[in-house]
Amino acid sequence: MLDWLSDNRAIVAAIIILLLVGAFLWSIAYGIRQTRLREKDQVFGDPERTVGGWFWAICGVSVLLLAWFYFSWGVARAFFPQAANELCQVGKLHEAVSPVTSSLAIKSRYSKSKTLLVRNSKQLESLRARLPVEAFTVSDVSRVKIVMSNTQRLINMMATPDFVGAETMREIEEVNVGFAGITNALATAPEQWMASEKALAQPSWGTSEPEIPLLPISARGAKFDTLATEAAILSKKFLRIRNLSPPAKSLIDETKMMIAALKKSPSANDKDLKLVKARTTYMKAVDRIFKRIDDGKIFPASVMAGMQSSVQTMLYQLEEAKGGLSYVETLFFPGGDIIKSRTQCTEQGPGRWLPKPTDVIATFFALANPDLENGGGYKGTTLLWWKWLPVAHVVAILIPDGLVDLLPGSYGELDESGGFQPNYKDWMLSLAQGDVYMGAIPMLDGHIWDSLFRVLVAMFFGITLGVPLGIYMGVSRFCKSFFDPLIELYRPVPPLAWAPLILTIFGIQDDGKIFLLFMVAFAIMVISARTGATGAQLSKIRASHSLGASDQQILRYVILPNALPEIMTGVRISIGVCWGTLVAAEMLAGTTGVGFIENVARTVSDYELIWVTILIMGLLGLIFDLMMRWAIARYIPWRGKG
Repeated sequence: MLDWLSDNRAIVAAIIILLLVGAFLWSIAYGIRQTRLREKDQVFGDPERTVGGWFWAICGVSVLLLAWFYFSWGVARAFFPQAANELCQVGKLHEAVSPVTSSLAIKSRYSKSKTLLVRNSKQLESLRARLPVEAFTVSDVSRVKIVMSNTQRLINMMATPDFVGAETMREIEEVNVGFAGITNALATAPEQWMASEKALAQPSWGTSEPEIPLLPISARGAKFDTLATEAAILSKKFLRIRNLSPPAKSLIDETKMMIAALKKSPSANDKDLKLVKARTTYMKAVDRIFKRIDDGKIFPASVMAGMQSSVQTMLYQLEEAKGGLSYVETLFFPGGDIIKSRTQCTEQGPGRWLPKPTDVIATFFALANPDLENGGGYKGTTLLWWKWLPVAHVVAILIPDGLVDLLPGSYGELDESGGFQPNYKDWMLSLAQGDVYMGAIPMLDGHIWDSLFRVLVAMFFGITLGVPLGIYMGVSRFCKSFFDPLIELYRPVPPLAWAPLILTIFGIQDDGKIFLLFMVAFAIMVISARTGATGAQLSKIRASHSLGASDQQILRYVILPNALPEIMTGVRISIGVCWGTLVAAEMLAGTTGVGFIENVARTVSDYELIWVTILIMGLLGLIFDLMMRWAIARYIPWRGKG
């Protein structure tokens, strides 16, 4: 079933999108009706006004998911499954003609020829102005000036239509005719082209890697693919064209010989290393400019006008040939495009870094599969499952080895025959080290459980130690004055600043991460409990004294209930901060956990997996927060009511 759903993600997404649209419209209509019914019974500011707005939650979730589907191109894949493949074929045609368009004033303001002419002429003028005469002999100075003059003459010759040879004009015209033929073919109906059986057998969009099938799967795509092949041949012909007339070739040969001779000629003073270096640097600059010109890639603007017109006409006709695909691309592929690069077509823009919801779900189910041998889990560990945990391992954690050393008696020794008979102390040591089998119990396991375990243990110790200390800091001058500087000394330091030090001391095992999280939770819980304790109304405390209550009773029945709302708020804050710190710690050092998965996914740019980890952390955080809201409403009903 899951395999079918994965292979038919477009259909599943279309159904989900329609349901979301229906839920959005229904929630708006129902919410407006409920608002009209209740607007006379409640005034602005009444806390009860915010209760029971579950239909607006449905509205918000629907909007969020619809936006995700839209900007991730999930809507395009759901309702226009062939669009990406056809845009891939359009990308092939753009890639095929790119050598020509990059040389013309189509994708840029100026043509390549004009850019070379202007830039090299300016650089030649600059070189003439800073000629280091003292580094050359008198005769070499004259030859250098001739070289630069010849280079400028060569530039002028290539920019003059009269010096363009007949063979060059014929080759340019041949390419022009070829592009005109492609333009005419684009204007014809695509029915004469057909997708091959191999193309139709490709996986659909998004179900394999790479995501977009490369071969055309529609008649329109087959037409673009065929014409892209022809355009690539024309582009190769264009790249072989050279604007080298006989006078230009003669001038190039002459200038090459002069440059070679100048490179071999000695400096005006070979003993002066500064002059030798200046001469070498100057000649490199002169030779560099000449080599940009001698390949004959500069053409007069009038000669290339026909080429520019034919290519622009072809690209215009390409947009016309896309037909309804143009509207689909504009409306349902926001913020990016599909690019053909080397041997694959890729999504650029939000379609690349914002995976489609159904892809994220498919990745999650692949991770959640507990069958590690068939590709489930991640890096040899399940996402969330269970295992049999030996009881002896739990006992070994609770009983330190040093405690066994304190027992009376000595450990067993070898007898005369070399045999060993363990005594009770040896048995206790084996128990403390987890070597005694005591059965097994089912226990949660996996990346999610490892992260949860670290957070829960740290929160337990943070609450257990932080709340009593915070309460007593709120009622005791000694506790407040003694512990306040210690807490405030490390509390402002970001947890990630402590991470390298703590992980270095404790290593990459759980104890280091738990201690780091404990430091975060402990400080927050101390501050929350202290704030709650000091916020107790003095009138209530004095009334308790007047009624004969003891200090312990005042602490139990007045101060602690008053501090509970702040403490519970601190717990909510601590959980959120601990999650953020844990993920960072697991990214720095660890082999399991949600943060570890995200760190590996980041290094290989697996965006789907990154979003899976983000959603897992968000959902777990939401579940914790909902549990805390329930606990606050259930056990602290007086919160916010004076």
